[in-house]
Amino acid sequence: MTLKPTVLVAEDESALVTLLRYNLEREGYRVLEAVDGEEALLVAAEERPDLIVLDWMLPQLSGIEVCRRLRGRQETRNVPIIMLTARGEETDRIRGLDTGADDYITKPFSMTELLARLRAVMRRIRPGLADDIVRIGDIEMDRGAHRVRRGGHDIHLGPTEFKLLDHLIQHPGRVFSREQLLDAVWGSDVYVEARTVDVHVGRLRKALNIENSRDPIRTVRSAGYALDDEFATA
Repeated sequence: MTLKPTVLVAEDESALVTLLRYNLEREGYRVLEAVDGEEALLVAAEERPDLIVLDWMLPQLSGIEVCRRLRGRQETRNVPIIMLTARGEETDRIRGLDTGADDYITKPFSMTELLARLRAVMRRIRPGLADDIVRIGDIEMDRGAHRVRRGGHDIHLGPTEFKLLDHLIQHPGRVFSREQLLDAVWGSDVYVEARTVDVHVGRLRKALNIENSRDPIRTVRSAGYALDDEFATA
């Protein structure tokens, strides 16, 4: 068994495939390729990938149709699928997810964000294949050991701050409202005031900002918080 999952990249833009292969293999993944919808179905049936990165606009068969057929087959019914597309409208996102995709990322995207999404999907669906150690910028998070380091220094976080960082680090650059963070970290069935998020973000920020290092958490006025994507790609 390989240490990392096998990823099928179904994409017809050769430059993007090259970029994806380089970054995925650098992370230790085994990469398979398909340039059209028919080939994607064939490779998925023969190779049984652990995860599929599927472009919406594929020749011969669209990504949506490929997703639908994969979900209709017993052997690929539970394979995680991340859709890639230039379509950003909410109705298209909903259509992709309704068809059976596990996540959705709109072009253009940062490779850091895609890798974080891959880890998040694998951890949610097949936790045994997910990497317990995630590195973003100079921050290293070891979920197994429940340890965070920055620039080689141990960062001591409480349980809530750890879960908060874990959620943000899975989606670098994405802004989460206080309500979204409450649902993700505390759970939707627990009543906690929204301002509690501010308190814990403040604690997390204070713990991470050692020796005048750059603040990785960005506050977006009237919107929420994000792990700064510029920090993540630095």
